[in-house]
Amino acid sequence: MPKFSAGLLLYRTRAGVVDVLIAHPGGPFWAGKDDGAWSIPKGEYTDGEDPWEAARREFSEEIGLRVPDGPRIDLGPLKQPSGKLVTAFGVRGDLDITDARSNTFELEWPKGSGRLREYPEVDRVGWFPVAQARTKLLTGQREFLDRLMAHPALAGLTEGPELGPR
Repeated sequence: MPKFSAGLLLYRTRAGVVDVLIAHPGGPFWAGKDDGAWSIPKGEYTDGEDPWEAARREFSEEIGLRVPDGPRIDLGPLKQPSGKLVTAFGVRGDLDITDARSNTFELEWPKGSGRLREYPEVDRVGWFPVAQARTKLLTGQREFLDRLMAHPALAGLTEGPELGPR
């Protein structure tokens, strides 16, 4: 039976360009990785649980901020290379991420050392134009950007240039 995960792809528009909020995973495995390592804020949920409610919960846990009340776009599910099924929702909102903070997890590191260390689940978040987010996101999640940009609510807007966070 596959694992299920749900997440939010928060987006905003500035000068006709769509920016998305994505998160960099914490912990030693991801520490030196950037391109192809970022993710939409998401987390697992149980079969029968409402994916929208799970996505809202996971966003709040990983970002430490309340989900904006903007309009919601169902981006549907995507099967990841791991076999996990991720369902995502686009939500419009220009969230100030200055005070973003993540929940934490414990991990034995270095592996086999017997030492448990605590790491943030997300070590940083950033707003990126969709064009740059395509490079930053995990390969299996990039289709969510296509689905978001194809939505009629974003007609006439662009992915922008591949610049740094805005």
